[in-house]
Amino acid sequence: MALGRARLCRGETTRLLPQASRLVELPYASSDDDDTALAGDTPAAEQDPEARCPVPPKPGAFSQCVRYLAILWNLLFLLLGLLALAIGLWGLVAKDSLRGERLAALGSDPMLLFVLVGLGASAVSLAGCLGALRSSPCLLRFFVGAMVAFAGLEVLGGLLVLAARHRLRDGLRDALLLCLLRYQEEPDLRFLVDEVQRSLRCCGLGSYRDWETNPYFNCSAPGAQACGVPASCCRDPLQNGTVANAQCGFGVLSLGEAAAATAVHLGGCVGPLGAWLRGQAGGIATAATALVLAEAAGALMALKVLGDIAPVGAWD
Repeated sequence: MALGRARLCRGETTRLLPQASRLVELPYASSDDDDTALAGDTPAAEQDPEARCPVPPKPGAFSQCVRYLAILWNLLFLLLGLLALAIGLWGLVAKDSLRGERLAALGSDPMLLFVLVGLGASAVSLAGCLGALRSSPCLLRFFVGAMVAFAGLEVLGGLLVLAARHRLRDGLRDALLLCLLRYQEEPDLRFLVDEVQRSLRCCGLGSYRDWETNPYFNCSAPGAQACGVPASCCRDPLQNGTVANAQCGFGVLSLGEAAAATAVHLGGCVGPLGAWLRGQAGGIATAATALVLAEAAGALMALKVLGDIAPVGAWD
């Protein structure tokens, strides 16, 4: 029987035998009948690539619509987050709050809240946008988890506020006291205090004499502001009705109550501010509910996109 090189099918092996100075290859199967039999035993899926790797189904029109809505939804909140982040950073830089000697008071800076909220919102929205755009299950799962966490924290915060609503007055007093003590040091807190006192026609926490606790308005302090109150406490902060009079509250704390009543508002701001917040409770609850619903809508859209990705991945 003549020896030669035979055709090898998938799965066949050969052995080499040394003969003199050449190697002879002996096939295990050399007949055409065996090749035909082996070819006949090959599964149809291996013979036909189309049967082995079918084309995955194309997402429907509704799935495509949900995907584009998810991208637009995340783009909107990404822009809002970047806007809040830019406002916060601008406020910190404008006030030199990032300098070494002022870093200790950074925790009480209202602009830090804008930075944190903007950073969190933009990062999560960017993950959701890229996840929907690139069909990335990892980014979409991260986005859904973040939305669930945010919504859970907001609901928990609302429940805590309802449970401790009787203590809100004390918390409001503590917050106003912090603003009063840091009135000259934080421009943002000064702006908030002035707006509250000017809008509600009040002065101090419980009365105008609470400004004595401020180290700059205390009667023992040096300077022109000693024994005074901010101009936002004045009944008529405008001189001649047109020009702002920043000195209308100077020396008021050294006057009697009757004389001081002609120049400034004597009542404190805790009561009026609490009443105003109770009046705005409906609007605050509506805004919080709308925010939670918006987060839930974003999570549901991401889950829909994630569900459309999973069947396609099963075909790979």
